[in-house]
Amino acid sequence: MAWLLVVVAGLFETGFAVCLKLSHGFTRLWPTIAFCVFALGSFGLLTLSLKKLDVGPAYAVWTGIGAAGTAIYGMAFLGDLVSALKLVSISLVLVGVIGLQISGSSH
Repeated sequence: MAWLLVVVAGLFETGFAVCLKLSHGFTRLWPTIAFCVFALGSFGLLTLSLKKLDVGPAYAVWTGIGAAGTAIYGMAFLGDLVSALKLVSISLVLVGVIGLQISGSSH
């Protein structure tokens, strides 16, 4: 259950990163509100998961999901440049996240 919280927190991290861009420096109301909701949700779920998980693997999985998710969303919906090197790099991040999730121990 704790790992599920980390995964959802990582997806929320993707949400807050995308909304941060869409807020244009917090000058647009709805993306700014969405940023706040996603950020609070992400940090809240990560905090809950850390009651059961080691901080290193949990934090690395959280940031990995957020980074890969944000990069994928940017390429798919925001016009970010797509390249073979980016796709391979995102794949490596995801493989690392899976490895950390498998190796993560709970208290």
